[in-house]
Amino acid sequence: MKRVVITGMGVISPLGNTICAMMDRLAAETSAVQYMEGWIAYKGLRSLIAAPAQPVDEKTIPRQNRRSMGRLAIFAVLAAEQAVSDAGLSSEELTGGRIGCVVGSTMGSAGSINETFEQMLPSRDLSNLTSMKFFQCVSHTAAMNISQYMGITGTILATSAACASGLQAVGTGFDLIRAGRQDCVLCGGAEELHPTVTGSFDVLFATSTKYNDTPKITPRPFDRDRDGLVCGEGGGILVLEDYNRAVARGAKIYAEILGYNTCGSGTHVSQSNAPAMVRCMRDVLADSNLRADEIDYLSAHATATVQGDVEEVDAIREIFRDRVPVSSLKGHMGHTLGASGAIELIAALKMMEQNIIYPTLNLENIDPACAGIQHVLQPLHKPVNTILKNSFAFGGINAALVCRKV
Repeated sequence: MKRVVITGMGVISPLGNTICAMMDRLAAETSAVQYMEGWIAYKGLRSLIAAPAQPVDEKTIPRQNRRSMGRLAIFAVLAAEQAVSDAGLSSEELTGGRIGCVVGSTMGSAGSINETFEQMLPSRDLSNLTSMKFFQCVSHTAAMNISQYMGITGTILATSAACASGLQAVGTGFDLIRAGRQDCVLCGGAEELHPTVTGSFDVLFATSTKYNDTPKITPRPFDRDRDGLVCGEGGGILVLEDYNRAVARGAKIYAEILGYNTCGSGTHVSQSNAPAMVRCMRDVLADSNLRADEIDYLSAHATATVQGDVEEVDAIREIFRDRVPVSSLKGHMGHTLGASGAIELIAALKMMEQNIIYPTLNLENIDPACAGIQHVLQPLHKPVNTILKNSFAFGGINAALVCRKV
């Protein structure tokens, strides 16, 4: 099995559209959550807050390419451009057949899907639709548009597992390279905001609804006053590469991926399950050939749902007790859904590079049911050599990844 390293990264996020901007705002304990003007028009929608991405200049993408892109595909392409530039990959390498693309999302462009039905259903007239609308709506729109825009001719895959999509994409790229099927893979996730996206969680009573008038103090992962998640948007792309190839070309190496695991709970379609999370984390440690006490930081999924946070803490407590620092970035940027695993992994890798762990924003009073693990409440300066990232999704889908400094 080949060693796999990360040599490039790029983000579009609620906290900024470069990695530097995102990390600066994490350090400043900035919340990107805001009241969404206009959402009140959607009857029955109780959560009127979200964390939109910072404005992007989509016109840097030629119109001919942009016609097949909804908002989430634009995020993915712009983040991919950053990552490819950061890794120093040439256009000849991208088109050579040994570089692939694995990028996931919960679904296709929510805005484009909504527009499709609004245009079609009043008269049930399909001729009202533009020829490019289909390509914006398909579930593989991010992977498809990146590969078409950059001319990637290797393996093209789209992971679609809701909130685990981004981390599953990175894990799949890891598997492709360590098995020798690709030399390099662009991996990650993207997602876009829309009232119907928040509404899908709202009808499950999973959203934050008590803080519409005070959006900066929600979501509240692990806090006794948490009341649900806040949706965000953006895109995160990482360049994964065969270690020997990266060394040979003198690439900067952010970290080596040691292990990956994904598994199902098989118990409930919407409720988190601690035993399945335990199994996922134990298996990723085994795949990494590491003990629990060798993890220096755990980047939690922790969406601030009442039940989900407790299940994750139960799982973390069983394996790590209070020996590993734990924080969630959802308080800063909301839950970026299919992009969250990739965006939060990038942030965790930068924390590892800088030997600092940022706290969970809005965690003021730890819920007694979430006690017993080492919550990070203030910026923590310490050596960080190995990190574990969790992502857990509806459908009982769990994913975990371990990275180490090289």
